[in-house]
Amino acid sequence: MLSIVILGTGTIAKHLVGALSKVKEVRLAQVVGRNQEQLLWFSGFAPISTDFKAIMDADIYLIAVKDDAIVEVSRHIFDKKGIVAHVSGATPMNSLPMENRGVFYPLQSFTEGRPLDFRTIPFCIEAQKEDAAETLKVLAGYLSDSVSDVDSQQRKKLHLAAMYVNNFSNYLYGVGEKLCEEEGLPFDLLKPLILETAEKIQVMSPKEAQTGPARRGDKKTMKAHLALLHDKKQIELYKLFSEAIKKVYEEKL
Repeated sequence: MLSIVILGTGTIAKHLVGALSKVKEVRLAQVVGRNQEQLLWFSGFAPISTDFKAIMDADIYLIAVKDDAIVEVSRHIFDKKGIVAHVSGATPMNSLPMENRGVFYPLQSFTEGRPLDFRTIPFCIEAQKEDAAETLKVLAGYLSDSVSDVDSQQRKKLHLAAMYVNNFSNYLYGVGEKLCEEEGLPFDLLKPLILETAEKIQVMSPKEAQTGPARRGDKKTMKAHLALLHDKKQIELYKLFSEAIKKVYEEKL
């Protein structure tokens, strides 16, 4: 049985604790964090503490805090024998000061209160030592059907790719929602289209799935669209994306 200490009380920590609590091969030894109020949520799963000088011994320490706090938190467990791993997509493994270090990165968007099926979440694993990597992969395998070796450089680019397909696309959903609201239309009208696009790229590449006036070189429609926009940022985005799409497909037009 693997003993785990979670350091952090945020959204990812809550999702991890919720998932790990269901794994019989895992013992949640402790959850440590500075926010007493947030810590109370974890009290039903493991012993809790705000004292970083009283961190219990464990096989694995998972640092689930904001990226800019990872190094500071890791100093409190510098002398521990267990594996110390952070869960960040953008932070290099070498940011951790100890030798027995690693990364336990779940590639997913975590929102508090929204349940996730961990079996479908890809876990990206890296470790300084081979035996530590194997242990982290065993732990990830208890949670997920998708476990991969991904080094720090690869993970940085993967995290960047995730920004495009998740954060940026969600921002564009917000632009679409605002345009609907301006005409008194429900955003629900666009949801089947969003789902179809997401489902389509499960069976074909995004390049093959691309549709729309920029893909077709339909200048008349694009000009009409621009005439409907009044927000400068929306106009800039429309032109930027249309031009980018056009360049990808201009040889076929």
